[in-house]
Amino acid sequence: MTNKLLLALTAAGMLALPMPAQAQGTLRGAAEGAEAGAAAAGPVGGAVGAATGTVGGILGVDDRPRFRSYVRERGVSSYSWGGPVRVGTVLPEDSVTYYEVPTEYRVRQGYRYTIVNEQPVLVDRSHRIVEVID
Repeated sequence: MTNKLLLALTAAGMLALPMPAQAQGTLRGAAEGAEAGAAAAGPVGGAVGAATGTVGGILGVDDRPRFRSYVRERGVSSYSWGGPVRVGTVLPEDSVTYYEVPTEYRVRQGYRYTIVNEQPVLVDRSHRIVEVID
């Protein structure tokens, strides 16, 4: 039953989004949301997380490899974080350097990137990780 609920919520989330939003990491967002939700609240949390995660895919699936290369080419230093690097983690305001995402990646204003434990991440204005670019 859990799989059916997960599938229904994921499909409903995808159908409610306009096509450009679906193309920007919807399936990946669902997978990451399901994983985070399941870890926090079991099977029901996984289903809710999947539905929420479909909205959270900020960087398009096709842009991920190119963005990873862009970040590596910049040679910026990585911030060492003592915990897991995952969506929802709030990073400190100071001691972390945040960078603007180039407009070519079509990321809404207010999101920036940084490197945490050698992983590029997108953060929102509150310095909360909204996407881990793996």
